[in-house]
Amino acid sequence: MKKKDLALIIGIVIIAVIGLFFVMMMRKDGKQVVITVDGTVYQQVSLEKDETIEVKTEHGINVVKIENGAVSMESADCPDKVCVKHASIKKSGETIVCLPHKVVVEVTANTTQKEIDSVAQ
Repeated sequence: MKKKDLALIIGIVIIAVIGLFFVMMMRKDGKQVVITVDGTVYQQVSLEKDETIEVKTEHGINVVKIENGAVSMESADCPDKVCVKHASIKKSGETIVCLPHKVVVEVTANTTQKEIDSVAQ
């Protein structure tokens, strides 16, 4: 490996780290939680109010807990419990996913329904 190759690799890594830093800094605290089951909106809830939501599906039961402006998956009856082990989320765009139950918990920045950016035909 030549010096120029090494310098190029180091430069790309530095640019990637700086880009990641800016993306992380641009994320803001979310305002609401959108819970979807198999791609369909199950419930939208504000992050400002502490509550516990039981999500019952044909695949199983998940318990979502909103507390102190953050959301976590408190319990689930799925076999692997990866979603329960996930850390609490509060930044816009962060998600917790339970694949066996097809449940997605996502934090969003706005309190209104997501708008469609474009339509493909």
